Amino acid sequence: MIAAPDRTPLTREFFDRPVLEVAPDLLGRILVRTTPDGPIELRLTEVEAYDGQNDPGSHAYRGRTARNDVMFGPPGHVYVYFTYGMWHCMNLVCGPEGRASAVLLRAGEIIEGAELARKRRLSAQQDKELAKGPARLATALGVDRALNGTDACAPEGSPFTLLAGTPVGPDQVRNGPRTGVSGDGGVHPWRFWIANDPTVSPYRAHTPRRRRT
Repeated sequence: MIAAPDRTPLTREFFDRPVLEVAPDLLGRILVRTTPDGPIELRLTEVEAYDGQNDPGSHAYRGRTARNDVMFGPPGHVYVYFTYGMWHCMNLVCGPEGRASAVLLRAGEIIEGAELARKRRLSAQQDKELAKGPARLATALGVDRALNGTDACAPEGSPFTLLAGTPVGPDQVRNGPRTGVSGDGGVHPWRFWIANDPTVSPYRAHTPRRRRT
């Protein structure tokens, strides 16, 4: 018999660790998104680590700005950014406070509230595609910049909660280069995913954007 996922909320101490410890440890955990229409639960299957001013691929590499302020802590908060003029992406901030680092949530399996996610992801042909990629994940969960800075470790009332779920064993964790990251940051093998999981997004190397003429 397969044991039911652990419904214990993750504490702030879970996130108050180096980002390369937190990122793979998030695989198999459950993200609960509370909405006025009901909850959506997502089992995390793919993430990427970003290590602040030590990481050329990080938004915080060149220091603190209004955009990346949430990345500097406290840990356990949600960092949401807007990209390509059309998509939102969701991250979880890790500690210690004052040192910017965060984990990008790249993909997951919707295990509850799929009917709500489908309404936001009309182009998804199968449920495994609902949150297959960071922009799709944020869209399925109804995440936008209004939720930037949300405390996912608040004792009650937060639109996000992380549950212990069923952590993935080391033999099931894979890692490789981050998707779409250019330059020196592109070489870091800081993308982590569950082996053979159908919700994991395909790897894509960085492709320079062409300027419109």
